[in-house]
Amino acid sequence: MPLTRVQKPLYEVKAGLFKGLSHPLRIRILELLSAAPECTVAELQHETGLEPSHLSQHLAVLRRHRLVESERRASHVYYRLASPAVADLLAVARGLLLSLLAGDRDLLADAATLPALPGEATGSR
Repeated sequence: MPLTRVQKPLYEVKAGLFKGLSHPLRIRILELLSAAPECTVAELQHETGLEPSHLSQHLAVLRRHRLVESERRASHVYYRLASPAVADLLAVARGLLLSLLAGDRDLLADAATLPALPGEATGSR
């Protein structure tokens, strides 16, 4: 059944959500933001090791797809998740990842090195 004129824009927004999540570094940025109420660009740069221009591009994609919000205060720009549901989505994705890797011992062992997500029990992987 084809999408209706009313449904199509909704599915485009949903596809945009997945576009925002479609890069490993953007997922890492979201994980960092899920671990703190907000982070400065400098903190995100330090944690990701990205050049300022690359970090800016990734943050722009995340903003465009409504995954993060930003606020300028004096000379600093602060970023935060646009919704707590983004952190929930990251946790579900982590669980799915571990489930998918269950049959591959090497990758599962590598997954144990991923930084913990907020609310994730230590040693539960």
